[in-house]
Amino acid sequence: MSTTDASVSVPIVQEGASIEVDKAFISIREMRVHGAGRIAQLAAAALRDFTESCPSKDRDHLYKSIVEAGEKLKSARPTAVSLPNAVNYVLLQTKEAYANGSSVEGIRAATMSSAEQFVKESAQAMTRIGEIGARRIRNGDTILTHCNSEAAISVLKTAHDQGKGIKVFNTETRPKHQGHKTSVALAKHGIDVTMIVDSAVRLFMDDINKVVVGADAITVNGAVVNKIGTSQIATLAHESRVKVMVAAETFKFDPQTIYGDLVEIEERDPTEVCPKEILDAYPALKIKNPVFDITPPEYIDLIITEKGLVPPAGVYLMMKDLFNIQ
Repeated sequence: MSTTDASVSVPIVQEGASIEVDKAFISIREMRVHGAGRIAQLAAAALRDFTESCPSKDRDHLYKSIVEAGEKLKSARPTAVSLPNAVNYVLLQTKEAYANGSSVEGIRAATMSSAEQFVKESAQAMTRIGEIGARRIRNGDTILTHCNSEAAISVLKTAHDQGKGIKVFNTETRPKHQGHKTSVALAKHGIDVTMIVDSAVRLFMDDINKVVVGADAITVNGAVVNKIGTSQIATLAHESRVKVMVAAETFKFDPQTIYGDLVEIEERDPTEVCPKEILDAYPALKIKNPVFDITPPEYIDLIITEKGLVPPAGVYLMMKDLFNIQ
């Protein structure tokens, strides 16, 4: 297995050499891999390949090694809930196999099978989201998207493939410019796409029929944590009476928010925003570089999942079913 680099679109998990946990951790932490879905697939595949190559012949040692590898992957980035949800999905079978007294090979097989199943279901979810979301797109719609969401891109590509003649505006997405990847992916697919700077959204909002964005986490009340700038776009869309749709796999639902936990908003290195030489020259200059913001549920019309359309108010019930919460 191997990862794609920052300029290549999905699939993030490809046939080839095995994925090393340390390299996957660095790729996720340093944002060499963009998109919550890709991060989740990469973590699951890395855990699978680690389990396959781990030479341990002792069941206790193997179990401990797999769990430690999973915990390391989960620590790579704090906000995208897809990462811990993917790892926990895999480790659930690991822990059950260990608790049931399975042998080394039994634990190994359970972990690898679970990881492979997650990768497969993730890919299937992307296709399904595209199909469901495209139904909400009308012929000739002009759509605004933000950052680099594979789920949102799936909706746009599917609508285009259905002959709906859509046009897309996308933001370049500062400071890491993930929107450039989105523009390339859409243009390669033959979609009429125009890239704008993040701060130009208000100028073009009157020309937009719908907003389609992705999500890094969805909370129990239907609020959406996504790339910084999303909440401003949703606010402007609300002002202009433009529908906002969020495309997201259900593994981006954050079960911890049911118990009142808040989603941690990651803040990254200030040099992503301002050159180091300027910061060194002017020590009084402070930089804030949050990666995500939170869009309140009242500014979101629909959440498109592989299980169907969900209004923000319906997230609680779906989350209870997904995570078997009593």
